[in-house]
Amino acid sequence: MSFVRSSGVLLHPTSFPGRYGIGDLGDAAFRFIDFLHGAGQSLWQVLPLGPTGYGDSPYQCFSAFAGNPLLIDPEQLIGMGLLSWDELNRELPPFAQELIDYGQVITWKIPLLKRTYERFRAGASTDLELEFKIFCAEQADWLEDYALFMALKDAHGGAAWNTWALDIRTRQPEALARWRRELAEAVAVQKYLQWLFFRQWTNLKGYANQRGVQIVGDIPIFVAPDSADAWANPDLFYMDDQGQLTVVAGVPPDYFSATGQLWGNPLYRWDVMAATGYAWWIARFRAMLTLVDIIRVDHFRAFYNYWEIPAGEPTAIRGRWVLGPGPGLFEAVQAALGDVAIVAEDLGYFEPEAKAGMDSIMRRFDLPGMKVLQFAFLTNTNDQFLPHAYETPNLVIYPGTHDNDTTVGWWENSSTPSERVYALHYVGKPEGSDIAWDMIRLAWASIARLAIVTAQDLLSLGSWARMNLPGRPGGNWQWRYLPGALDPRLQQRLLELTIIFGRQPQPAKEKDAAAGAAAE
Repeated sequence: MSFVRSSGVLLHPTSFPGRYGIGDLGDAAFRFIDFLHGAGQSLWQVLPLGPTGYGDSPYQCFSAFAGNPLLIDPEQLIGMGLLSWDELNRELPPFAQELIDYGQVITWKIPLLKRTYERFRAGASTDLELEFKIFCAEQADWLEDYALFMALKDAHGGAAWNTWALDIRTRQPEALARWRRELAEAVAVQKYLQWLFFRQWTNLKGYANQRGVQIVGDIPIFVAPDSADAWANPDLFYMDDQGQLTVVAGVPPDYFSATGQLWGNPLYRWDVMAATGYAWWIARFRAMLTLVDIIRVDHFRAFYNYWEIPAGEPTAIRGRWVLGPGPGLFEAVQAALGDVAIVAEDLGYFEPEAKAGMDSIMRRFDLPGMKVLQFAFLTNTNDQFLPHAYETPNLVIYPGTHDNDTTVGWWENSSTPSERVYALHYVGKPEGSDIAWDMIRLAWASIARLAIVTAQDLLSLGSWARMNLPGRPGGNWQWRYLPGALDPRLQQRLLELTIIFGRQPQPAKEKDAAAGAAAE
């Protein structure tokens, strides 16, 4: 799919400011969309929106379909008659403002949200009851298994599903029926929390779209090992008859790691998925398109080939490359859903064969790849990440992503002297006091059709505000901005840059014409 020239900001909803320890889908989210609109931005990129597990990573969720209850705005429940201001404030902890303490947030917020179900069940309006029932019926394909999975996890003290008793681990019909009876109330609560999330997110997305802002979502290619997806669909993954994984995902050793990266995700049985017409993937894309407008697919190279590691290995060294589904999956998705707006995360080092295979899939479906400016000053004037070297405008350019240090942090802590000299020559500056905005300007000026900046770089923040350091077991996904940080001065500065480089929203007729021209 071809995109029109535009720009936006990468900010996960957990990073919104507020009183409740974590960003949510309340007033700050709507004010952020107003900021984007006033700054001439057309895109808001988020990370995966699912319920997070160990490590709080949005890339290790309990479900590929569910939403994160921690993002529910409790104040909206007051308007629904499900919560009072007194209940909300009675035992509100003194949350930090700039960093999320997930343990503290979970301990306070989840019980609070669950208690509102009692009031919903006892006295919800007929309209709300009907809305809830319709939601449960429409989402039943994934919601039934997810709600039972989460109730079972609570009943097992949070233990991973592959440690449960064999009968429920392997989904024996008698065990499923027994646990559904015993946990009926807990299952209903989990469905209720999902209804609240989807209700609020749908409202927020509608507001964004009305203000001319499209949401860029994120699909991690693999699901988490401890997920409803793996538990409910064992035939789709490589695991034995006791629910234990036989092979897992990762990447091999490279320049950055002598032992590679052992992710531990279950690997798909692509032959089984192909035999079903990729039904699970079609359902996943369809569900995502109810939440976002554009889908970024993480680790796209795995659709061509992926690193398979025997389960139980201590590192990613001992593995092998295995061919993925190739274009067949995207043919099936396209046939079922039409021309889905997809961005391919194609970053990293690739062997020539893998690079060619991945590129062929991307070209076939006209999928834009990604460029990151922090990688641009490593070698020479022909570096593929330098804007003047781009061979096609069908790209998304970033100064840095959520997996990089902030641009200020990169400049101060990890760039080399030669990189800094080259970068200053490239941007035409004698020094790097405004390096984050120098890189934003490079991105906005480039031929790439889409340009996106992290909120941290927009605010010129240092390494302390970094969202994620891959491989670090803790301390990630915690950053929040303070109230008032996205002020009118910043909005005007971004608007001016967006106008100068022709990335402001276009009227509908102009947009259609531009898209047609881009496709030619």
